[in-house]
Amino acid sequence: MPKMKTHRGAAKRFRKTASGKIKRERAYGSHLLGHKTPKRKRRLRQPALVSKVETKRISKLLPYN
Repeated sequence: MPKMKTHRGAAKRFRKTASGKIKRERAYGSHLLGHKTPKRKRRLRQPALVSKVETKRISKLLPYN
């Protein structure tokens, strides 16, 4: 069996935590920020965890992480 390849797009977007969960950045924080409240913009800077449903699917894209 040949080695599996890491999905490079996924590798740039997701990181695994020490406990095995998958961390991601939040969407909607890169432009059109004028009308968003400061509270909302602060929250967008914080990383989030991928939902349990999506974790299995994304883990297949990152076999060596």
